[in-house]
Amino acid sequence: MRRLLATAATLLILLGAAPTVLADNPEVRIETTQGTITLELYPDRAPKTVANFLAYVDAGFYDGTIFHRVIEGFMIQGGGFGRNMRRKATRDSIENEADNGLQNQRGTIAMARRRDPDSATAQFFINHKDNASLDYKSKRRQGYAVFGKVTAGMGVVDAIAATPTGPSGHFPKDVPQTPIVIEKITRIDG
Repeated sequence: MRRLLATAATLLILLGAAPTVLADNPEVRIETTQGTITLELYPDRAPKTVANFLAYVDAGFYDGTIFHRVIEGFMIQGGGFGRNMRRKATRDSIENEADNGLQNQRGTIAMARRRDPDSATAQFFINHKDNASLDYKSKRRQGYAVFGKVTAGMGVVDAIAATPTGPSGHFPKDVPQTPIVIEKITRIDG
């Protein structure tokens, strides 16, 4: 029942109608070749971002993707490339919700994007340290939208961050030398 309500809430958010009550914050499990990370998401603070992320989760989009950019003492980024370092096709980009009061602190998850603040699609990153420079400052310095936090598995994040990296494909550095695969991301039913 909770999954049905969460799916309905996700659909309402995607359609632009925010539900008035969500039973609990949704949780997801990221199963990787390094171990499992559990996240709590904040649809009340970043409704479009959470709905977007959960739509990708529900579609199985992240299954078999990799953490393709890993910088110890900064962040681990994934969700956009397969093991072959080919970018996966995504849906349209979403509005940046970085002005939601949440900060890019150690263990939070945020949307990756290009220079355009409203260019996030599927890629996300988990902050390995407090990254205040990524927070919303103003309309001119919009930052990166935090939409949840790690509730279990921060040791896995630390292990991924400590992985030796180097160049691969069109990336000049920061790619794990041994691929770190996101085997699947699933919702946790309460």
